[in-house]
Amino acid sequence: MQTKRMTYPGRFLPYALLAPQVIVTLIFFIWPAGQALYQSLLREDAFGLKTTFVGFENFVRLFRDGSYVNSLSVTAVFAIGTTLLAMTVALLLASTVNRMIRSRSTYTTLLVWPYAIAPALAGVLWWFIFNPSIGIVPYMLEMVGYRWNHRNSGNDAMLLVIFAAAWKQISYNFLFFLAGLQSIPQSLIEAASIDGASPTKRFWTIIFPLLTPTTFFLLVVNVVYAMFDTFAIIHATTAGGPAQATNILVYKVYADGFVGLNLGSSAAQSVILMVIVVALTMIQFRFIERRVNY
Repeated sequence: MQTKRMTYPGRFLPYALLAPQVIVTLIFFIWPAGQALYQSLLREDAFGLKTTFVGFENFVRLFRDGSYVNSLSVTAVFAIGTTLLAMTVALLLASTVNRMIRSRSTYTTLLVWPYAIAPALAGVLWWFIFNPSIGIVPYMLEMVGYRWNHRNSGNDAMLLVIFAAAWKQISYNFLFFLAGLQSIPQSLIEAASIDGASPTKRFWTIIFPLLTPTTFFLLVVNVVYAMFDTFAIIHATTAGGPAQATNILVYKVYADGFVGLNLGSSAAQSVILMVIVVALTMIQFRFIERRVNY
């Protein structure tokens, strides 16, 4: 069987088709990244009247700053907690909905709704739910002897932002897990059931290995989400407090640059954050992808 090749007249048509994407990438990614890298080598006064080239001094000062080192550890805890919680709950919900014959589409629609909520609104919603004065959850926890107060307790504040960020991402993960589950041939699961495999064994030996491509993709997406897209949630719930207990890297960039007006340090932090995310993504593709079954 011969395949028909389509050719287009004109040498410049491929470049014209690629031009919009290239232009968007240059304007909204390459140019801002270059500006941040250049800004990280400078030091400006608070009024922007004097600029001094300091080389890598901004980076050296960052790693000597205890608050920045604290932000690194806070970000690690936040990213790991958010990713694990969002992916675990999403997989559980997807597995439950996948077994349904009736009302599957209804449950899918209801579970997808939270993804349409803006991150800032999601943060405000969870702030009200866990508010020590008017929230329903602190009231219920006090009945069992635990006094919740994320304004004073760093652990409570970290749990609050993890819950809020994970809840916002569960819908996204749920859609991909459900699509992955529906693409698994039922004949494999039925054959394992006939052989006497329990539901738990069928899941861990057949279903989950076939879901590893989806899981790997969502792992990368969720790490990037926790690093970058959770600024509004942090700002609406804890504003990095108490005592910088939830001051993740992306929020510290904002606090030092827009509030503290330390533009050189803020730019250096943004460069380091970009390098960390790129490095984590490369590590995931280099080592974790080996265990993925395609």
